Amino acid sequence: MDAIKEFFGVGGYKRTPEGYMSWQHLLFVSAFMVLMVTLAVLLGRRNRNKDEKTKNKVIAVAAIVLLVLKAMEMTVPCIKEGSARPLLINLPLFLCSIQMIALPLAAFSKGRLKEAALDFVFIFGILGAVMGTYGAGQNFNAYPILSFDNILSVLSHSLAGFASLYIAISGLTSMKTKNIWITFVILCSFCILAYIANVLIPYNYMFLMNHDGTPYVIFYNLVNGSRVFYPMIVVGLFLLYVSVFYLVYFFIRKRKQRSAEKGA
Repeated sequence: MDAIKEFFGVGGYKRTPEGYMSWQHLLFVSAFMVLMVTLAVLLGRRNRNKDEKTKNKVIAVAAIVLLVLKAMEMTVPCIKEGSARPLLINLPLFLCSIQMIALPLAAFSKGRLKEAALDFVFIFGILGAVMGTYGAGQNFNAYPILSFDNILSVLSHSLAGFASLYIAISGLTSMKTKNIWITFVILCSFCILAYIANVLIPYNYMFLMNHDGTPYVIFYNLVNGSRVFYPMIVVGLFLLYVSVFYLVYFFIRKRKQRSAEKGA
């Protein structure tokens, strides 16, 4: 019973966290990354030449599992504390949490909305997986490696990364220029909601108020923690990332088309 309580952190963890960027942290998250990439490659290659319905089944399962993980992430802390207070700091308002909405839309919606959702998961899934595992200083400095909080967090981030790679490898991406504005709208809407929540709670959703031990510390220190310029830089980086991602994708696709034409 004590071991179970310690795993879930009931009453607080007694073990000392191994620490951010410790060998335990790197080994732990790397194991999940290897599994994520392996599954994405195997399933993506297997389904690449199959119909859209077959390809979509994998995304549907991933979406359902992610919803379950996120529901646990939001409710288990409330159960541990015996109050609804932890729910305020577990709202789906982090960048990786957007996948909680984007992935089900990618799996179960249709038409242009489905295309945009698939592209959104493709663009941000890998980024969220890396930032939420290798870059999660706020978690690995606070919790022991083998703990409920870390395992759940790494699982959900890895799943988003898996979905991103699978979408690319299986050929589910559309990456149409006419859908770029939808990606920007989704992203900016979440940033606005996150900032409002940060002011009202207060908290640090989307890391708009503080770097919280993440690589954003570079930009936080650059502007001396300005409450105006720091959030603007973070949002600007998100938008820049999307723009660069599209440019690189179109560049690679164009080169492949040219190579195919020369080969023909």
